[in-house]
Amino acid sequence: MRAGQRRLAAFGLTFSGPFLWTLVFLIVPYAVLLAVSFWTRKFPVFVPDFQFGNYAQIFADPQYYTVILRTLKIAALVTLASIVLGYPLAYFLVFTVRSAKWRNILYMAVIVPLWVSYLLRAYTWKIILGTDGVLNSFLVWSGILSEPTDLFLYNQFSMVLTLTYIFIPFMVMPIFTALDKIPRRLIEASEDLGVGPFRTFLRIILPLSVGGVVAGATMTFCLAFGDFVAPALVGGPTGTMLANILQTQFGAALNWPLGSALAMIVLIIVLALMGLSNRIERAGRLDMA
Repeated sequence: MRAGQRRLAAFGLTFSGPFLWTLVFLIVPYAVLLAVSFWTRKFPVFVPDFQFGNYAQIFADPQYYTVILRTLKIAALVTLASIVLGYPLAYFLVFTVRSAKWRNILYMAVIVPLWVSYLLRAYTWKIILGTDGVLNSFLVWSGILSEPTDLFLYNQFSMVLTLTYIFIPFMVMPIFTALDKIPRRLIEASEDLGVGPFRTFLRIILPLSVGGVVAGATMTFCLAFGDFVAPALVGGPTGTMLANILQTQFGAALNWPLGSALAMIVLIIVLALMGLSNRIERAGRLDMA
């Protein structure tokens, strides 16, 4: 066997496994989903077809695009809240905690909740925010409230709070990595030139950490956008999200073509967001070059 043939065979053996995995578990399912989204539902069966009625129904029926806009809003609020809370935490771990031992301990404290069941973490907030939960009990005990209130649960506030708690590690990790990679000599040079801490942060630290913020925001937004457990537990009627509608269409409603069309819209939104975040990250790298 010639050297070129050996290299080609080695290349095939190396990448055939990942390629087959991607083909079987990603490309083929998405292709099937796309095809089914054009089918026609004639209960109790689905008829192969090529029509845009399912997509037209989504944008013609107010309930669907209302849920899409609500999902975008909640995911955006969760992302914003995660940045507001996660960036200072990552900054504190990198630049304030001097001991490597304590930094690792605190960093692990952020990561450890990911090892706990997702359902348990979401259900914990239902217990905390419920009428007989910890928060209501404390407010009644302290005399702030005369009786328990249901304002803390089954609304969009409780969803944003729960999803922020669940997904904030995905924001902290990339920001921590980006901040930790900033050369300390740049910060020291800024201090030697008499630049104050705030201007140093704006001119050096923040621009160099944009990549981590963008990566964390992308992961957080996509995870919150596709979540269906938290809305079911703490969302209530006003907290229904797109993933819950998808679950209903593929389950109780038995309308797979419409569910597939909704799933394709979710996929398009996520891909568009990832493309936008990639462009922002590359633009940031070019500006710093």
